[in-house]
Amino acid sequence: MRVNGTKLRNPDWLASPRVLRTEVLAGLVVALALIPEAISFSILAGVDPKIGLFASFTMAVTIAFTGGRPAMISAATGAIALVVAPLARDHGLGFLVAAVILGGLLQVVLAVAGVAKLMRFIPRSVMVGFVNALAILIFTAQLPHLIGVPWLVYPLVAVALAIIWFLPKATTAVPAPLVAIVLLTAFTAIVHVAVPTVGDEGTLPDSLPVLGLPDVPFTFDTLKTIAPYAVGIALVGLMESLMTAKLVDDITDTRSDKTRESWGQGVANIVTGFFGGMGGCAMIGQTMINVKASGARTRLSTFLAGVFLLILVVALGDVVATIPMAALVAVMVIVSVSTFDWHSIAPATLKRMPAGEIIVMVVTVAGTLVTHNLAVGVVLGVLTAMVVFARRVAHFAEVTSVLMPDGETRVYTVHGELFFASSNDLVYQFDYANDPAHVVIDMSAAHVWDASSVAALDAITTKYEARGKRVEITSLNEASARFHANLAGKLGAGH
Repeated sequence: MRVNGTKLRNPDWLASPRVLRTEVLAGLVVALALIPEAISFSILAGVDPKIGLFASFTMAVTIAFTGGRPAMISAATGAIALVVAPLARDHGLGFLVAAVILGGLLQVVLAVAGVAKLMRFIPRSVMVGFVNALAILIFTAQLPHLIGVPWLVYPLVAVALAIIWFLPKATTAVPAPLVAIVLLTAFTAIVHVAVPTVGDEGTLPDSLPVLGLPDVPFTFDTLKTIAPYAVGIALVGLMESLMTAKLVDDITDTRSDKTRESWGQGVANIVTGFFGGMGGCAMIGQTMINVKASGARTRLSTFLAGVFLLILVVALGDVVATIPMAALVAVMVIVSVSTFDWHSIAPATLKRMPAGEIIVMVVTVAGTLVTHNLAVGVVLGVLTAMVVFARRVAHFAEVTSVLMPDGETRVYTVHGELFFASSNDLVYQFDYANDPAHVVIDMSAAHVWDASSVAALDAITTKYEARGKRVEITSLNEASARFHANLAGKLGAGH
């Protein structure tokens, strides 16, 4: 197709009937998997199940257009539910909805400010910990559906697991999770097996979401009440969404627009708030179903997941209510197993991996599992990685010296990166009392990163000058020289 003489590229799902089929069926599978999750998160947030279901619909449909990562699923999530639960409990649904809208606006602002660029500071060990913690959380979330249930649930789960695991080896024409859901639903309906179903998770809505303003007084007191929760929604939502986008990038070997994803999440939350939803962010489990289990790669699957969800819960609620939870549990168990990075805990890998990297991964996993919040785990992992890196680099700063043949000049050569951790000991590596009258500090093999390093160099100079000796600092690279020139003698070193 051409517009104004320019050839426009058609969407991938229009180029091939096979791709179109994959995207449509993937969207259907995700929609089915979203229902019990959205209901559960609504209960966690302390609101009616329809609030989570409507949020999942509006988030998925909106992000399909605004998001920067095709095939990623955004909907109501447990992380956001945990953030807003106290607000809903203490102030009601109106304040929750207002916080979601404000949180979305903050996400747009953060996106414009370049928050997505911070993703470059997420180390690989934190990503591995994030993925492994995610897999564990997905698996443990299924345990309540396997404890204290009729014994028939266990063979049903086993059959569904077998279908999902072995069917792709024979054919990929239809997503294996969809086949498992349909077959188990048909079996339980025909045989009249009494097992827990989707309908047992909560009442499904029978009407469409309505656009409107939050029922709150538009005052400064309201703003003070919702602002902390809005900040939590914005930060937690962005962190989970950007981490999930990076994970999908790695799985699909493609690169997504993280800045667009950031403001896209904000727009989706704003839209969700005006439709009375509880807000959300990227859903990692459902994204893995869409991308890994079903093979989806385009925005169509995300859009259809939202559309199918609304159709299923509003128009076909009676049918959806009969789906056995065993089928959905099996889908999520397979997702957790395939998501976990088993290579990361293999003995051969652990033997070769530096201890610091292992510690960072473990802290990320532990922090996530203890708090049930992936964002907290990631922050703890990044902070641990910073400490490990600082300790490692601090040992890289070394000083060697040589006395010139005339005996009147000693040249010190500084090697390594100078920053607050490595420059603290720099002052003690010079022989102030016994050195000759002329001292040269050669910085050609070093780099000055912060004010602590400049202060250390000032302290060295001051100590020599107090003994009547002259110091020259030479061979600074351009960036270090500029940094040193701006701060030297202005930091109070040696006083």
